Amino acid sequence: MNKVIVTARSFGKSSDEAERLLREHGCDVVRITAGSESVEQQVRREIVDADAVVAGLEEYGADVIASARNLKVISRYGVGYDKVDVDAAKAHGVAVTFTPGANGDSVADLAVTLMLSAARNICYMDRTLQRPSGLEMYQKTLGVIGVGHIGKGVARRCRGFDMDVLLYDAFYQDEEFADAVGGKFVDLETLIRESDFISIHANLNDSTRNMFSTEQFQAMKGTAVLVNTARGGIVDEDALYEALRDGEIYAAALDAVADEADEANNRLRELDNCILTPHAGAATREASAKMSLMAAQNVIDVLESGTCTNLVPPLR
Repeated sequence: MNKVIVTARSFGKSSDEAERLLREHGCDVVRITAGSESVEQQVRREIVDADAVVAGLEEYGADVIASARNLKVISRYGVGYDKVDVDAAKAHGVAVTFTPGANGDSVADLAVTLMLSAARNICYMDRTLQRPSGLEMYQKTLGVIGVGHIGKGVARRCRGFDMDVLLYDAFYQDEEFADAVGGKFVDLETLIRESDFISIHANLNDSTRNMFSTEQFQAMKGTAVLVNTARGGIVDEDALYEALRDGEIYAAALDAVADEADEANNRLRELDNCILTPHAGAATREASAKMSLMAAQNVIDVLESGTCTNLVPPLR
């Protein structure tokens, strides 16, 4: 029997179908949740003889991977895999998989929700019952950074607001999609300079870390709204704090911050023109069910055949 440890908190939350699938394929499922010991401490102990992990947002560094005698797959519950040392996994013959597309609609919905909420000061009005002057989205310019499934979903939704759409992707320009939404691919500098709303959907890596910092905020419109539902670290939070405080940009909304374990103490929460949400982009019943099944199937595919269709892309 294969031992599968599960750390993803929402795995199987809306349905037991994914866990049943694992058990039907001869897997012993061991769930890990924070308690008297942290998730990381429990992972270090349980992974030693585990065959697979359905992983949440905790880190899997080279030392953790090296300690796992039987590990064959780290199945990320979600699309980001920046917390996994993919090179170390490859060196130890461990497959790393993810669930592309499973949470796309959920995250795209939240990104547009955050745009509207930031532009119309929804959280501030709810808290104070005051009525500040906000911004409209209708017929403004949207900039989408990272034109994968989620970024495309945001662009499609925003066409309902009759927005002009600017697109930027470092790796692939889908011109057919751009034509379908009446958008165009531009360089990053142009997108930053001309967009009224910017929505980030890029991976976190060396080239995207602090992609938005002082220089970029100074180049943005003073009425611009920045939304990040991707990964913390893409936005330089110290520089963002200063830009929001000083009115260099109108507002920001982040579903991901650099230190999610201490988000309650993030000083961006002091600002009326910044919204923070607790990495909740995939927190819908539909996304949870789809990601759970895909993550479970990825485990089964690797354990039974040695590979699967959702291996993470080669590192660039």
